[in-house]
Amino acid sequence: MMSEHNLLEGVRRIHFVGIGGSGMSPLAEILHAKGFVLSGTDQNESDNLNRIRNLGIPVTMQFDADNVRGVDMVVYTVAIPEDNPELVAARQQGIPLLERAKLLGWISRQFGNTVAVAGTHGKTTSTSMLCQILLEADTDPSIFIGGRLPKINANGHAGTNDTMVCEACEFKDHYLEMTPAISIILNVDADHLDYFGDLDGVIRSFRKFAEQTTGAIIYNGDDDNTCRAVKGLTHASLISFGLSDGNDWQARNVHTVRGAYGAYDLYHKGKSLGSIELGVPGAHNVQNSLAVAAAAHLCGMTPQQIAEGIRAFTGAGRRFEFLGTFAGVTVADDYAHHPTEIIATIEAAKRLENREVWAIFQPFTYSRTAQHLEDFARALSLADHAVVSDIMGSREVNTWNVHASQITDRIDGGIHLATFPEIADYVAARVQPGDLVLTMGGGDVYKCARMIVARLKEKE
Repeated sequence: MMSEHNLLEGVRRIHFVGIGGSGMSPLAEILHAKGFVLSGTDQNESDNLNRIRNLGIPVTMQFDADNVRGVDMVVYTVAIPEDNPELVAARQQGIPLLERAKLLGWISRQFGNTVAVAGTHGKTTSTSMLCQILLEADTDPSIFIGGRLPKINANGHAGTNDTMVCEACEFKDHYLEMTPAISIILNVDADHLDYFGDLDGVIRSFRKFAEQTTGAIIYNGDDDNTCRAVKGLTHASLISFGLSDGNDWQARNVHTVRGAYGAYDLYHKGKSLGSIELGVPGAHNVQNSLAVAAAAHLCGMTPQQIAEGIRAFTGAGRRFEFLGTFAGVTVADDYAHHPTEIIATIEAAKRLENREVWAIFQPFTYSRTAQHLEDFARALSLADHAVVSDIMGSREVNTWNVHASQITDRIDGGIHLATFPEIADYVAARVQPGDLVLTMGGGDVYKCARMIVARLKEKE
């Protein structure tokens, strides 16, 4: 068994099984920049795969034992089944296998100042916002994000200094492979209950994550679950953020500008640091930006650099990403896949100056859909129109016997249409100029957004 110290010692050729995944492609980009010779396989075409190919990394669209011939290591994700022919061949040939989360943990420990951004909601947006601040200030951190940062048109980057900013995902305790210098806990909510069991299990997991932080824990002082997770910890500095009095980093005089964009006065331990205006909509992003400001401060950023970076950040890929206005209809895409996120996204959408809001939702995983049926229905009911596609099961088998129509049956006027082409046809035939169409989900619903755009263009 390889030790942590010599994990990649003697390794030159690395093969990624599922290289297009949001948790795989940024690691591939970082290792590619460091001189490793990479290859990969996947089954689904995606923007990530296109970027990987453009870097010169060969990608095969079929799993085959021959793909691992001659490599020194195979990296995989837990979503890959044990009987995958490439994993089987690697075991037979004695090629070391490395799970993605362990590789991320190892890479993050190669930096003296790793900032890990955790939380049930808002990780990608907050990680991206922090990266934007550091990049706007002409620093060059290494980056690992679960979504695309438009400023670098990528979700991974190999930087030149000792800072790494990375999204830290709680799924199956993956973030426990990390020992960050600075950690952010944005919020703690009931999710991934097929693994954690209940909310208490989620809170215990986040506490373990906090316990592994070596320097400072930046936490949401307004969120009871987060406060429970960090209560009593003394091994690292505890830094709170929130809107209420008593938080180390506080937003005062919170208001909106340009319809739905948060603005406020930033205070650190009672001292004013100036005004903040966000470049992304939604009240929830006020909280996210406070956490980011605290982390940026620890990374040496000035109040002016913080304010300029937050204003310059206009969103990450698939995080309220505006695709444009076509035939008078605005189309946006968002990764929201949990009821809490859907509520925040639709509420932000309704504050914009639109006629009606169309929520197009692709449920992601059978377990989450079954556990939150009522909550999904309540969240989607906030929109003027709700259309739901079939569930994307991802890594799961539908042992819950759950169906997307069980959501729309609970929504007055809700529509279930199985496929994206059906949804695109339905929406394009009914939307009116001034409407906002918002696609949401953790799978590939962005493809539906593009289909809707194509049909609207035909009407122009």
